[in-house]
Amino acid sequence: MRRTCLKFESPIQDAVSRLRFAPKSNNLLISSWDSSLRLYDVDSLTLRVEARCEAALCDCCFQDESIAFTAGSDCCIRRYDLDSQIHDVIGNHDDVVSCVEYSDETRQLVSAGWDKKIIFWDARSTKCLGCLNTPGAEVESMALSGIKLMIAVGSSVELYDLRNFNKSVYVKGLCPGIQIRCVRPIFHSEGFVAGSVDGRVAVEYLNSNDAGYIFWCHPKSKDGTHHVVPVNDIAFNPLIFNAFVTGNNMGYVAIWDAQTKRRLLQMPRYSNKVASLSYNHDGQLLAVASSHTYREANEIEESPQICLHEMDEFSIGSAGSPN
Repeated sequence: MRRTCLKFESPIQDAVSRLRFAPKSNNLLISSWDSSLRLYDVDSLTLRVEARCEAALCDCCFQDESIAFTAGSDCCIRRYDLDSQIHDVIGNHDDVVSCVEYSDETRQLVSAGWDKKIIFWDARSTKCLGCLNTPGAEVESMALSGIKLMIAVGSSVELYDLRNFNKSVYVKGLCPGIQIRCVRPIFHSEGFVAGSVDGRVAVEYLNSNDAGYIFWCHPKSKDGTHHVVPVNDIAFNPLIFNAFVTGNNMGYVAIWDAQTKRRLLQMPRYSNKVASLSYNHDGQLLAVASSHTYREANEIEESPQICLHEMDEFSIGSAGSPN
């Protein structure tokens, strides 16, 4: 598996918050704490867009190939025209906006913030469609799969139907007392995978006979105990049945088969934490952000790296194909 690290004309100066490949191309969207949104053309290895604002960016997402959204530390949600490089504020929270997601099915934008609110927006008119409160904990992670919205709050994952978001349709408590760091949908089946701050990963299936399970993402130490290593991100390969990758605080990226419950491959360790992961639309490329995260004290604040892994026959074929 070949690793290529991107060289930027304007280097990223602070922690990377999120990587997102475009829906249909190999354009890679990168949000970071240096207040810049970058769009990188992976095919030509060129920086297409670098749009600066006045706030750290906590998350980003695509609407389509030319429109993107960001979540800011200044409580603002911004929309970017990636062709003209013009951006504007379309909405606000009462505190830092931590997560943002766009649904192509309902044309809705969903944002979550440290104000413990989830706000639903009409992406065309930017009108607020509704607001939910998450008392007791802030939203740590958020993901969309079709019309299903997945919210990680504390040690639980809550599911909402975007057509009627006033009440959750499913709540699953995982790892009692252990905070969930990230949640991502399972492609090709109904369900989700959640990573926790103590290094466990939970696989949960919905409307299926398959039983969910929890496993430790990091091997035991010599004394038989497990390392407490937070799982910062999870990404599913869009074209491979049940294959997903995890990235953790020790700098490891591992590929797993959810069906056989085994690790397929562990990549060489990165020098810093793995902050974010993203597969491109055809599953041939995996982008990895090696960066500090501002989640723990005494972090090594060295320059972030964005690296690409080209999937080889083993990593693509080992997990099988969709039924």
